[in-house]
Amino acid sequence: MQNILIFAHRGSKGTHPENTMAAFQKAAEIGAEGIEFDVHLSSDGELVIIHDETLDRTTTLTGYVKDHSAQKLKTADAGSKFSNEFLGERIPFLTDVFDWAKGNALLMNVEIKTDKLAYEGIEQKIIDSIRQYGMENRVILSSFNHQSIEKVKMLAPDLERALLFEGLPENFEEILRNKKELGFHPDKNSLTPAVKEKAKKLGYKIRPWVANDEADIVRLAELGVDVIMTDFPERAIKILKAWRSHG
Repeated sequence: MQNILIFAHRGSKGTHPENTMAAFQKAAEIGAEGIEFDVHLSSDGELVIIHDETLDRTTTLTGYVKDHSAQKLKTADAGSKFSNEFLGERIPFLTDVFDWAKGNALLMNVEIKTDKLAYEGIEQKIIDSIRQYGMENRVILSSFNHQSIEKVKMLAPDLERALLFEGLPENFEEILRNKKELGFHPDKNSLTPAVKEKAKKLGYKIRPWVANDEADIVRLAELGVDVIMTDFPERAIKILKAWRSHG
């Protein structure tokens, strides 16, 4: 039976404040094989880990990430809006995650958040950081903006790249064939057996997002995906274990 990996979406997002070190540490602790997180740029060009373009939903600061310096962003509380238990949890930077990752073997799916804002030079900065920390074999770079992935391909052909989709265009097969990337990351509802077959035939690794309930996790496992992205990695690992033992 193929080995299906569990990736913690924005860390253990269901139980911890998303995209924080607490959420990533929890994912490592409970045995997830990978974490997924999102990268933006600060006003002074630092690589910031947060999901939204703005700070309001998840932190105590407001406005756009890109309008604040790294120093200012370091003053934000990224935990208390989730729960008082995480009061004082900070917004991490890519260097924080890579520093921490030296002590574990987690795979990291880095989503380049260029689908709404153009962050000038973000691809090169991420590549430089990956090289600096020697994380080449542990990182998958993904984006909904396929031009960003094209850029990465040009700048760092050796790094693993993946195409993110929300809903599938009619010609998705043609896109996969032309792009010749390694990862196909559709939303879970778009992944049907037929779509899976087409992507597999073209040599893609299939990592749908985001499955949290048992029915979805089992359906994806039965489809034979490579990775299940989930907000509840601890629960997903248990569901997968039970499914395997009945399989």
